[in-house]
Amino acid sequence: MTVATRQFRTHVERNLDVLGAEPGRTAVLHKDRRFSAGELRGLVYRMARALLAQGVRRGQVVTLLSGNLPETIAARYAANLIGCPVNHLYNKLSAEVQTTIVRDVETQVLVVDTAYAARAAEITGRAPVAHVLTLGPSDIGRSLLDLAAEESAEPFPGLARPEDICTIRHTGGTTGHPKAICTSFGQVPAQDDAIPGWAGPVRYLLCTTLAHAGGTMADHALRSGGSVRLLEDFDAAMVLATIERDRITHTFMLPPLLYQLVDHPDSVGTDTSSLTHIWYGGCQSSPARIADALRRFGPVLNQFYGQNEAGGISRLSAEDHDPDRPELLRSAGKALDGVEIAIRDEAGDDLPRGEHGEICVRSSGIMQGYWKQPELTAEVLRDGWLHTGDVGYLDEEGYLTIVDRLKDMIVVVGGHVYTTELEDLLNSHPQVRQTAVFGVPDANRMERVHAAVVREPGGDLDQQALRDMVRAARGPMYEPERVLFVGMLPLTDAGKPDKKLLRRQVESEPAAA
Repeated sequence: MTVATRQFRTHVERNLDVLGAEPGRTAVLHKDRRFSAGELRGLVYRMARALLAQGVRRGQVVTLLSGNLPETIAARYAANLIGCPVNHLYNKLSAEVQTTIVRDVETQVLVVDTAYAARAAEITGRAPVAHVLTLGPSDIGRSLLDLAAEESAEPFPGLARPEDICTIRHTGGTTGHPKAICTSFGQVPAQDDAIPGWAGPVRYLLCTTLAHAGGTMADHALRSGGSVRLLEDFDAAMVLATIERDRITHTFMLPPLLYQLVDHPDSVGTDTSSLTHIWYGGCQSSPARIADALRRFGPVLNQFYGQNEAGGISRLSAEDHDPDRPELLRSAGKALDGVEIAIRDEAGDDLPRGEHGEICVRSSGIMQGYWKQPELTAEVLRDGWLHTGDVGYLDEEGYLTIVDRLKDMIVVVGGHVYTTELEDLLNSHPQVRQTAVFGVPDANRMERVHAAVVREPGGDLDQQALRDMVRAARGPMYEPERVLFVGMLPLTDAGKPDKKLLRRQVESEPAAA
């Protein structure tokens, strides 16, 4: 081992150092439980020793099937501390997809929240793992908490090396074969440092899953010396009440969840003055709805655009959320420090400012590759550039606008329909709250435009009125063949509109009026 390797310290060790500096302060809150910084730090070292005592070794994959618990954070840190890659399952995926993931990444340890014990038994019945450890009493495996209680909380140096895999995150997974994205320990600091705004007494609210970007931001909050309040799932009324009660300063949510917060009846009467940063991202946002959020919460909105494959790419800062420049609300901001963005055509040539093409990114935060899929890795990583699969353009000031995902772009007779452009138009109607636009193939395998729409309560908006509006504004090519009015958009575990589910629903039902 070289001197440089011995001096390398992971993001987990940096967080543990901060926790150890003020052991008595509150670090994590969950329901009526409070974990001090010292208690969380001690639990990490105890869990790490317990894993080693079970024979777990550096490089072996630890998969988490667990909700938003303090113990989940500790287990993730403990596994990373001993050099193990962590793969955190989305809890709402099917058992079949979860089993595929567990098997594909060669899971050696499955750490299970007891709330998911039945699902864990189903998964391990199909894909046996060497160790099943639970975060509480259960019949499906040994309690990691009991094992940890027998170990020392004394610190020890981390075992990870810069080139070791730190995280394995999956993209897709609701249909088809999920792709496992690998990020090394050496890359994590570059990804972490790309997100500014964590100075001062941070009180962070996690109201999305720890398995997604919200979990990364929880790490930022702890590293800043702040605290993390964990909610088990997103509920707009609960989020608003928690912001007021705990004087929350930072939170993260996907745009559809932000719209729910704005639209909730409690929103107007809730004191949200403590907020300094509402981070949002993960899927396309509607300029009209972001303007609503800006009016409601003030100049605290920060958009973050990134991918698991790329880490952070760009940011639309609070200052860029300018009511006098509404066109900026359509953009994803400017490139983060250390990130290069190019817009390229199908031949890989750079396009001039203003022209639509694939967004390509180069930075130190780009993934190592897809787990044991070198051919797929070579498709998206070429000459140091990641081909994101997103369509967009750069303007003369360097603001990046995302137009669509290549796979979501609807190919129709006469051209392409960019789903986000149509969603923006539909969302501009005063009786529309949220929309999701998607393509559905007909009997001849030609795609037809469909839209799922959440209406304002009490309105009389009908399908034909929206179709007429679209035809007048964008022409017949963009006019939806069918508008489905729904009470709420179905969302994925991460909080994105589940267009795959909507598409399946339409394909399995007769085309009702």
